[in-house]
Amino acid sequence: MQHAARNYAIVTASYWGFTLTDGALRMLVLLHFYQLGYSPFTLAFLFLLYEAAGILANLIGGWLATRYGITRMLTVGLTTQIMGFLVLSLLNPEWTAAMSVAWVVVAQGICGVAKDLTKTASKSAIKVTQAAAKEQDNGQLFKWVAWFTGSKNAMKGFGFFLGGVLLQTLGFRGSLWLMAGLLAVVLLGVVTSLPQMMGKSKASKNAKELFAKNAGINALAAARVALFGARDVWFVVGVPVFLYSVGWTFTMVGTFLAAWTIGYGLVQALAPNLVKRSADGLSREVPAARLWSALLALVPVALAAVVVLDVPHLEWVVVAGLGVFGFAFAVNSSVHSYLVLAYAGSEKAAEDVGFYYAANALGRFQGTLLSGLLYQWGGLLYALIGSAAMLGLCWLLTLGLPTRSAHAT
Repeated sequence: MQHAARNYAIVTASYWGFTLTDGALRMLVLLHFYQLGYSPFTLAFLFLLYEAAGILANLIGGWLATRYGITRMLTVGLTTQIMGFLVLSLLNPEWTAAMSVAWVVVAQGICGVAKDLTKTASKSAIKVTQAAAKEQDNGQLFKWVAWFTGSKNAMKGFGFFLGGVLLQTLGFRGSLWLMAGLLAVVLLGVVTSLPQMMGKSKASKNAKELFAKNAGINALAAARVALFGARDVWFVVGVPVFLYSVGWTFTMVGTFLAAWTIGYGLVQALAPNLVKRSADGLSREVPAARLWSALLALVPVALAAVVVLDVPHLEWVVVAGLGVFGFAFAVNSSVHSYLVLAYAGSEKAAEDVGFYYAANALGRFQGTLLSGLLYQWGGLLYALIGSAAMLGLCWLLTLGLPTRSAHAT
């Protein structure tokens, strides 16, 4: 148990460092290019390859982590992120707009691969360490997953704040160099602290075996596409641009997004206290996923009505609504993150998690693309309508979640 807890702590700490710089990167790119006058759709386009790269990176990363070990994939993910930062730092202000956009998209694609390789390896490590510790009760697994996911998102919120501060104090290039240096320190810690073969197992032999997941993971992956698309369709571009358009400064926008993400992460970490537990780990948790999906869908519907009515102090109503959305979304996300490991087997946990997070990346890609398009077509209202539609689909998909694990005996 002591060794498993130690490995869990090291993996979590390394992912904290990664997520801090990844959140800062998003804010750096968003604010820097918005200052240069880029449209909402162009801003969304800058992140598209970042999200698209994650789809393939998760699938391949899960297979590679199973075959070569989680520690090696963490090392590859961190190294790739450092490369992405250095490539992005070579951006030349004298280039044409088309050349600049192309360069940033490619650099973001590298960082997208890094993010999802690191996430898949890190989340898989939780299942492996939990199994190694012989803590087979689902309560321990839920707590470890919730704390990992919640603390990671809180760190991402700090990253948003850090990105704004670094951009203002060190500039675009200096900020990227500093973050590359910080990640190099994290990389050194991973290489010297974790067992080299942690999580290594027999990988799938072909694509058919890799994609042939159990019914629980398949249904959960489909729901995850809709869930994360529903968040990003108004959060990636719509909310920051809307708040700026009503008079908020970049610092105010960045601080609010940071506070929202930190609060969202804290709720995720506390999710085990909000969801009734069951001895089998599924009979109460699956209905909870359905209930919280339905409750979450009501939030963008209510906010869309508020936007249509154009109530006084609309921006503050939207901010309050986003707080409610964040609370319900955090519980949903935490329950989903637990369920994928509850459905997965320990032997190929990395592959199962990789498949699930490929769906996660597909949802983010879909939401990012629609965030720019819908906001450009119809402002915040269209983005909220899109979010509500996706959440309705998410709820329908959770109805197909089994309440018994394929690995139950």
